[in-house]
Amino acid sequence: MTLVETELSVDFDGESLDIAGVRRVAEEWAPCAVSPSALARAADSRRMFEDTIRDGVPVYGVTTGYGEMIYMLVDLSKEVELQTNLVRSHSAGVGPVFAEDEARAILAARLNALAKGYSAVRPELLERLALYLNLGITPAIPEIGSLGASGDLATLAHIAVTVIGEGYVLRDGKRVETGPVLRQHGIEPLELRFKEGLSLINGTSGMTGLGALVVGRALTQVRQAEMVTALVVETMRGSKSPFLAEGHDIARPHQGQIDTAANMRTLMNGSALALDHAELRRQAQEQNSGDGVSRTQVYMQKAYTLRAIPQVVGAVRDTLYHATEKLHIELNSSNDNPLFFEGQEVFHGANFHGQPVAFAMDYVTIALTQLGVFSERRTNRLLNRHLSDGLPEFLVAGDPGLHSGFAPAQYPATALVAENRTIGPASTQSVPSNGDNQDVVSMGLIAARNARRVLGNNNRILAVEFLAAAQAVDLSGRYAGLSPAGKATYEMVRSLVPTLDVDRYLSDDIELIAAALSRGDFLQAAVNAGIELR
Repeated sequence: MTLVETELSVDFDGESLDIAGVRRVAEEWAPCAVSPSALARAADSRRMFEDTIRDGVPVYGVTTGYGEMIYMLVDLSKEVELQTNLVRSHSAGVGPVFAEDEARAILAARLNALAKGYSAVRPELLERLALYLNLGITPAIPEIGSLGASGDLATLAHIAVTVIGEGYVLRDGKRVETGPVLRQHGIEPLELRFKEGLSLINGTSGMTGLGALVVGRALTQVRQAEMVTALVVETMRGSKSPFLAEGHDIARPHQGQIDTAANMRTLMNGSALALDHAELRRQAQEQNSGDGVSRTQVYMQKAYTLRAIPQVVGAVRDTLYHATEKLHIELNSSNDNPLFFEGQEVFHGANFHGQPVAFAMDYVTIALTQLGVFSERRTNRLLNRHLSDGLPEFLVAGDPGLHSGFAPAQYPATALVAENRTIGPASTQSVPSNGDNQDVVSMGLIAARNARRVLGNNNRILAVEFLAAAQAVDLSGRYAGLSPAGKATYEMVRSLVPTLDVDRYLSDDIELIAAALSRGDFLQAAVNAGIELR
């Protein structure tokens, strides 16, 4: 992959990095630089820090051992050895390595935290991390090993160890030794000076970088979920009434609810299938026999998966908005220890603790789990002939019984809903470590990985709904009445997978749609059709 055009470039200043910026660097390889103001702050902080050390002030991790071994005093002459040993010893992560875009996001998050200016690293260390991003030198970072308490220690150590020319980086998705790669680029490894090893590994940038990607992608997933939801509501001739602005903007103004309702109105604009409440009322009145109690064929209110969409999906949105806020704060925070402020005592604290991010990512996991539940239950309505407004059982195009249609496609969706429900909160799973120095830990990186797992599962759950919705359009003959957005959604499905005329191998169909959802292709199709979603 090569760098994109410079208008997408990202400046790391320690103050203004957002999820969109992380994604540009991680996914699109946008060029980046450390802002001059950040480099100046780093230089000032470094001078102040070195003055403090020369004055003989004891500083954790500079003239002491680490963690529980803080009672061990280390002579200044051991400067490089102390930092180097820290990085080497903590490069103890295990398991599969993060994907390249994920590792780049983690690296970007660490760079911006150090650019804040209170960590006392030299400016050349900041420039080295930016150089890695620009040249595509991506550390190979194992996924397992962080407790998210004294930061993502093991995670970030696998970045720091490459700075000294050791460890591994990724080439074509595989681990290769760092040293030869640096030599190919004419880069000399850096010697880590006072505190720099500690500053590199002591922070929340693993959970924050990965979390930024997950939350950014989750917002795309929500919009695509709204697209298929609107298509199902149209095809099943549901009511537009639950999405009227007054019921949300005025009556219950949760921002997520407002935004989802607005998107549903946009997506069903121009539909000849979805009905106004006045039309449903008219139909009910026509079928009233006047005999006291009349049985009609009119459902003036649909089931919750067709009606409570702003309330449920909107709550998912609000969760993601909350996580976005927390991640934005953390991306632009100094989250190592100790920190240095001019004219103040050295701050020996615990900004490295990942509890705020851990809670936020667990909340994301819960919310995305419910998004998957909502999708699978709507698919069930399409497949159940008693609930589907006259559609054939299991959307079988030919002879039911001889063909199973979409009945088997529901099984993986249901299984994934159950699997998502087994992925419980990580932030409550504290296990003391480090001689009980780290006696309460956040497990924030596990929380971010859990959210990533549910996000991936949901793409397959939603894929089944997209396929079923398109099949319902075909079998109902209602394509002509769809809104422009509904047609765009349907046509995107059909550009990838044909109608299920007879039973066939379905795994590939589901995976094709899931991959398109993962890339955001359906949202892009809406954009291409001139449909703007919140």
